Amino acid sequence: MAIDAVSHSIQLAVAPVFMLTAIGAMISALAGRLARIIDRGRVLEDRMDALPEESHADQIHVFAELARLRKRGRIVNAAMMLLTLSAVFIGATVMTLFLVETAGAPTRSLVPWTFIGGVACFVLALLCFLVETLLAGKALNFGRRPRRQKVSYTTEHKS
Repeated sequence: MAIDAVSHSIQLAVAPVFMLTAIGAMISALAGRLARIIDRGRVLEDRMDALPEESHADQIHVFAELARLRKRGRIVNAAMMLLTLSAVFIGATVMTLFLVETAGAPTRSLVPWTFIGGVACFVLALLCFLVETLLAGKALNFGRRPRRQKVSYTTEHKS
């Protein structure tokens, strides 16, 4: 194995490695979004537990928001799965390029398929990210929600 072949194979593998960096950054961003979704879900579940049974309107509102969070969580999980598959495909591309250049392995025909598979999974993950972001933005009302009347609870004191 000549040093030139190793150096050339490393040069070929550098471009897909940049994509692995982008995939890692996307996974990190999505993990942060998923953590926020989980935190918000926990807050809502605690709020649900604290609501009196008579407050049906509030319960319906909390259930609706929990349903939206569940949908967003599923979309984020799908995006993370696609990103992981993308990383596997890109890793296979790098290994195949290295083996073809250094060992003369007869697997050169796999390179386009593994790379296209990685890019396709990455693009699908970006689309999932877009959908999840749009769903998150749709939940923002910024003053469009009617204000609820504050209910004051009075307690009777025995004299």
